[in-house]
Amino acid sequence: KANMFPLIQRCCFHTPFKLQKLTAPRLLLYGKNKTTCSSLGLQLQRDVCPLSRSPCLNIASVYATKLQAFHTSLPFLKKKTRKESETKAPGVLQRSMESLKDSPKPALYLSLVGLIPFVSIPLAMAIQGTYYPELAFAQIMYGAVTVSFLGGMRWGFALPENSPAKPDWLNLANSTVPPLFACQALLFKDVTQGAVMLVMALGVALHYDVSLLPTYPRWFKVLRVVGTLVMVFSLLATAALKTISEIEQS
Repeated sequence: KANMFPLIQRCCFHTPFKLQKLTAPRLLLYGKNKTTCSSLGLQLQRDVCPLSRSPCLNIASVYATKLQAFHTSLPFLKKKTRKESETKAPGVLQRSMESLKDSPKPALYLSLVGLIPFVSIPLAMAIQGTYYPELAFAQIMYGAVTVSFLGGMRWGFALPENSPAKPDWLNLANSTVPPLFACQALLFKDVTQGAVMLVMALGVALHYDVSLLPTYPRWFKVLRVVGTLVMVFSLLATAALKTISEIEQS
């Protein structure tokens, strides 16, 4: 008994978590003399109780708990991040590009071709480093025709019997506003004023088509936004080139 107790005490200090499981019934399985083993188990249980409340064992329990939390927190965070990435909705730009891909090919290609005169005129003047009033006025004229087409397109959308847009005063009267702006743009002698008037007309037409009146298909609305942005920046680029040319001449 005197020889076994130091060995058992050493094991108790090195294995604090198995200490509480070292009870008399388990010692009976390994001892030959049941009476001696049971008395040894009772004394061990009395001697072990102070050890279980010792600071060393409490510190070991705290570190074990922290270690377990550390090992279980990382998979939980990874799983949460993966779940959030799977349920995250696509952005506005991604949804717009997907809608643009769904557009009919003739409508998409013809709309892109129709933007060439807007882009080519300020680009050619910027490459040559010279402002040409004739080309700038041609761009204003082409912009006025485009704005008139966008306004009249509402008539064609509202006239069919199964159309969601009814041929009432709101739809038909608002469709005539962009052509009036376009006509006013042609009356200005200054190209800058005409470009600003066309930018206003394009903004009004886009507001009608996207948010105010009964809507077009989503792919067409995205196409309208892209085309309007290209036309607006092209007109403003021409007006900027005119201003730069006037500053250089003065």
